Amino acid sequence: LGEGRQHDELVSYPAAFEQSWLHEELHVARNFKPWMSKGLVLGTLMTGIDQILFKGKAPWTLHHRHADHECLRPASSFKPIVYPKPDGKLTFDRLSSVFISNTNHAEDQPVHLTLKNPAIPVEVNLAKYAGPEQRYCPAGVYEFVKTDEGRDRLQINAQNCVHCKTCDIKDPTQNIVWVTPEGGGGPNYPNM
Repeated sequence: LGEGRQHDELVSYPAAFEQSWLHEELHVARNFKPWMSKGLVLGTLMTGIDQILFKGKAPWTLHHRHADHECLRPASSFKPIVYPKPDGKLTFDRLSSVFISNTNHAEDQPVHLTLKNPAIPVEVNLAKYAGPEQRYCPAGVYEFVKTDEGRDRLQINAQNCVHCKTCDIKDPTQNIVWVTPEGGGGPNYPNM
């Protein structure tokens, strides 16, 4: 890489993506979530029209009015859900699922998950939203633990990360910084 270069842009990538099967598949399903956010009955009806009548090629594209993280409401507005314990046959705990994904990160790899402000997870996210990091992460990367003084703190178990970027999308305060991890680490699905 040359000195003084700000950043490189992959010019051919967007054009190649536009010609790929993945772009076609995503384009066909682009209106599903926006329609469903308008209610079950209207969403089902309009998704049916979009998919059956137009075969996913409707002449319009719906857009969300808010970013996903802006839609989270305070925990006090809801009754806590008590989930049954995993049975180990049909349902499994998160760490068992992370194990099955063969997720691995080198010990000396730079941490790819950091916080802009380490106080926000406890002062805002835990206090107002009951710590959504613990629930939206499918790999159990984020957990609130007690310090020796009995105070809460957010612990980030980056070695469990399956690189789904959910934390980057769902964090209500956008305090989590997710950067592209070092190559070669993360989930490894050998049979795919």
